[in-house]
Amino acid sequence: MKVAWFHAFAGIAGDMALGALIDVGADPAAIEAGCRRLGYDGWTMRHETVDRSGLQGTHVRIDIEPQHHHRRAAEIIERIEGAGLADRAARWAVDTFRLLADVEGRLHGVDPADVHFHEVGAVDSIVDIVGVAVALDDLGVDELHAGPVAIGVGTVGSAHGTLPNPAPAVARLLEGRPVRGVDVPMELTTPTGAALLAALATRWGPLPDGRVLASGYGAGTRNPPGRPNLLQVVLAETATAEGASATDPGGRMQTVCLLETNLDDVTGETLGYALQRLLDDGALDVWHTPITMKKSRPAVALSALCRPEDAVRLRTLMARETGTLGIRVRSTQRWVADRHTTTVTIDGHPVRVKQGPFGAKAEHDDVATASLALGRPYRSLRDEAHHAAGDGEGAMRTEPAITPPG
Repeated sequence: MKVAWFHAFAGIAGDMALGALIDVGADPAAIEAGCRRLGYDGWTMRHETVDRSGLQGTHVRIDIEPQHHHRRAAEIIERIEGAGLADRAARWAVDTFRLLADVEGRLHGVDPADVHFHEVGAVDSIVDIVGVAVALDDLGVDELHAGPVAIGVGTVGSAHGTLPNPAPAVARLLEGRPVRGVDVPMELTTPTGAALLAALATRWGPLPDGRVLASGYGAGTRNPPGRPNLLQVVLAETATAEGASATDPGGRMQTVCLLETNLDDVTGETLGYALQRLLDDGALDVWHTPITMKKSRPAVALSALCRPEDAVRLRTLMARETGTLGIRVRSTQRWVADRHTTTVTIDGHPVRVKQGPFGAKAEHDDVATASLALGRPYRSLRDEAHHAAGDGEGAMRTEPAITPPG
């Protein structure tokens, strides 16, 4: 498995990420060609080798003609999805913009699809994000890993006026991720750079064990004295998915947060309500386990798995709905298999069946609806749906076999 490890020791911006990937071997012509497919006019891309405090790196510059910079997230995503990019590149770029839209929407109280990007809506920022996605695909990268992200102090300017550093979007994007505070009064990490790591990094920590293939540096525009304003990227060849063999069935490793609290004073109704609220509000999975606490009190441990960017919000929700005074929060890894959904028809009733490399599972609601309508046992309908999906007879694939984001 080929991993691109991003070392943001001096922070990260979109142009730094793109420059580092070119420096490590991505084809600039392929990157520009992919970005041209979006249909935006009035821009040129060039790159050059520059010096940053004695270290050489690649600086990418996107020159744009004066133009309207406010673009809706939905419009940008629609362009990416219709550009005919490689599947992985399109998915990575869309994941990044969707995460940005979600964060900006929560910050400003608007629907993510209606978010109007300002700085990020400019063509140069769009090219940075899509260019990074195309570059990763061009390099044959399977996973992006990242080390701690450097964050400066002071204030930064924006379309909304003077904001604290890190900017609100950067702080929200990096919730649950490792950061390193640096006493430097400049914006080391931008929303574009933070979004790329938050959306695409499947693992956070040191350079993974393996064999180094190449390394490179992407240069920021500024050249402060005594500080190399560079982003380091290392390409490494590692064992597949946490040491799996070459026969690994595919999928991806993801960094997630596990929230846990012990409860001995809530009713079953309260527990059930809290569980459903956490699921409805974005938790990836929720469960409770019977435990025995001190003085032999019977209790339950409520656990929720979530994306790092949702950890604070769901932690607050868990505390509010259960009344707990403490919640354990830890970062962990999960492997997510590639899967697709097939729709089969059972006596005129559609039933969706989720299929992975090791088995299939019919959607409960679809089976229950068909069972009630047909007056047939639930189990026999479920087994018939699995059989139909496996044989392909009367089945229609409705979702591509991809690894789901987040």
